[in-house]
Amino acid sequence: MSDTRRRVKVYTLNEDRQWDDRGTGHVSSTFVERLRGISLLVRAESDGSLLLESKISPNTAYQKQQDTLIVWSEADNYDLALSFQEKAGCDEIWERICQVQGKDPALDITQDPIDESEEDHFEEIPETSHLVELPPCELGRLEEIADLVTSVLSSPIRREKLALALMSEGYIKKLLGLFRVCEDLDNREGLHHLYEVVRGVLFLNKAALFEVMFSDDCIMDVVGCLEYDPALVQPKRHREFLTKTAKFKEVIPITDSELRQKIHQTYRVQYIQDIILPTPSVFEENFLSTLTSFIFFNKVEIVSMLQEDEKFLTEVFAQLTDEATDDSKRRELVNFVKEFCAFSQTLQPQNRDAFFKTLANLGILPALEIVMGMNDLQVRAAATDIFSYLVEFSPSMVREFVMQEPQQTDDDVLLINVVIKQMICDSDPELGGAVQLMGLLRTLIDPENMLASTNKTEKTEFLSFFYKYCMHVLTAPLRFLVSVDNFQTAQLLALILELLTFCVEHHTYHIKTYIMNKDLLRRVLVLMNSKHTFLALCALRFMRRIIGLKDEYYNRYIIKGNLFEPVINALLDNGTRYNLLNSAIIELFEFIKEDIKSLIAHIVDNFYKALEPIEYVQTFKGLKGRYEQEKDRQSLVDYPDDEDEEDDEEEEDQSPRKRPRLSS
Repeated sequence: MSDTRRRVKVYTLNEDRQWDDRGTGHVSSTFVERLRGISLLVRAESDGSLLLESKISPNTAYQKQQDTLIVWSEADNYDLALSFQEKAGCDEIWERICQVQGKDPALDITQDPIDESEEDHFEEIPETSHLVELPPCELGRLEEIADLVTSVLSSPIRREKLALALMSEGYIKKLLGLFRVCEDLDNREGLHHLYEVVRGVLFLNKAALFEVMFSDDCIMDVVGCLEYDPALVQPKRHREFLTKTAKFKEVIPITDSELRQKIHQTYRVQYIQDIILPTPSVFEENFLSTLTSFIFFNKVEIVSMLQEDEKFLTEVFAQLTDEATDDSKRRELVNFVKEFCAFSQTLQPQNRDAFFKTLANLGILPALEIVMGMNDLQVRAAATDIFSYLVEFSPSMVREFVMQEPQQTDDDVLLINVVIKQMICDSDPELGGAVQLMGLLRTLIDPENMLASTNKTEKTEFLSFFYKYCMHVLTAPLRFLVSVDNFQTAQLLALILELLTFCVEHHTYHIKTYIMNKDLLRRVLVLMNSKHTFLALCALRFMRRIIGLKDEYYNRYIIKGNLFEPVINALLDNGTRYNLLNSAIIELFEFIKEDIKSLIAHIVDNFYKALEPIEYVQTFKGLKGRYEQEKDRQSLVDYPDDEDEEDDEEEEDQSPRKRPRLSS
């Protein structure tokens, strides 16, 4: 079925009360023999597979929301939603559902849901009580209205009936009219009642009510009512913030009025949920699930509408990369792109894939090179967030871009080097940005996420690129180290060592060649005498990871460079203190003692006199014992044992041979 009217996305509500996208397809309603009834079927547009098969049950409560959504529950904690591309398709399926259930399509809900705790009392409710009877919408009745709204929240059936009553005769708009009157009269008691009323109506959790309350002509009055919390001495000034402080900046003019209205509405509703409404109690925690869904589906629609507007996005990226664009304008543009990327997380996987490919084609990565190099800290932070979205989505896409750069640019402005320099130059005392960037670098150089690439040579090519063009930038603070006096520098060096230790474990050949050519381990071990113990431990961990590989090339490099000296000096300087540094050094020698013959011999031959007095552990006496055992074993290889000598004597005449010389 190719018509867009029937095109839908299928969503299910997860345990965290968030909507998960299950795919896009086309919906139909047809009789299914196996289910013995008219059912909703959704087949995926990609391969025709069945995304949904749901019988229209006579007792299921279906809700129509926002003109293009149909939501229902099939079992406890299993909610479903169909999001239609077009209103006409939603109306068509809604009429079919109502036809099967014998309901009026003019209503937005087909059933009054029954709470299990109230089933026993259901017969006591007169059939004529289809609606809760509301008091007249008058100033003198506000307390009565507030009490009614508050009283129904504990009863699912009464909440449904109150919602239906509020939808009739424009009651919500009449209440908001009373708010303006109360505010003109400075009637604080009435305003406090209206706060309770509006808060209670939001907790009814009904999309049909939200459509009215969040419309352009009502939403600011809703915000106004919520300013007058009776618990506050003075009302909040949320409307002032939304109208004067929170200015909507169109970085590129938005010509689509529907899109502009949707953006305004989403921002204000999100503000109501996050800022104005108090944190819900355990009793209230599920009262705002529909509000969360309202915001979610609005964001999906905004991203889809923006993505389809090719002219708009093209202009955004043209200005972002234009050298003539001034700093303040570029700041607005990069913040817009960051928000755009954040909204994209609501998209289903295949649509998110198309979204990021669109950004890549428009030049998001070269644009990031420009903005990440700016002096403005806020711009750099926003650019880092955008970069993290790209790396998390597709490390291969980022790697492919950076490998093309050396042909057309200098090493200093390569994107990865820009990232490394920003990490090294992070001015935050807590190095929050540096930690985030190090995590992104680690993702980019991790061979584990290169293996699934369609490009079989990606691992070899990218690592060769990284060690040729970028590794010298990453290790510069270590290679040109003079002293480590301040804590922030020590933290930075610890981050770099953590990344290099990861490289030792996962890159083998490339990092081994680099360490030996640059004599990097010697420079790292200078940090063993740092006053910052955590940094000395990072240096030791780097060496421990190298030795843990049991690679004789590394072992010969360590022996030739006499690289145990700074470690042993640190142990001796530590004295008899029993601390983490002491334990880590002892563990290193315990590991060597088990099996690494060349290092055992080197340590005993060169350092045993200094280590011999250490008796609170048996590690070094054990090293000497292993050393002696190996010497004895070698002697047995060179000399026959006693039994062999007797055999030699018996066979001397038959097989004369010379006894080996005793070597010194």
